[in-house]
Amino acid sequence: MTKKESFFINRLKSVGYAFKGAVLLLKKEASIKIQFVIALCVCAAGFFFNISPTEWILQLFAIGLVMSIEGINTAIEEIANFVHPEHHHKIGYIKDIAAGAVFIASVFASIIGFIIYLPKIF
Repeated sequence: MTKKESFFINRLKSVGYAFKGAVLLLKKEASIKIQFVIALCVCAAGFFFNISPTEWILQLFAIGLVMSIEGINTAIEEIANFVHPEHHHKIGYIKDIAAGAVFIASVFASIIGFIIYLPKIF
């Protein structure tokens, strides 16, 4: 019985750490703040245009994907800066690749947004 309680408590702690990380991202990182504001605006547009449940799923998936990858990008940048604080071409390469992943997700999220909203606007 103790092992199940221990497992449950450990899962609760893990959720707490994850929540703390999400709050830190929103408090400290300018890019995720911008993405969060965009997400709020797009969600408001979803209510305004009364998008379908499928469109909501796609929109929320795109928002979650972009913001999650941004969090991973931030973690990679922080690790890289910790490991090698001064400029190094290989660290720059790693950081560029991580930023590129956010860019790709953002481009496809924008395409999803255009597919959902352009027909409703025009």
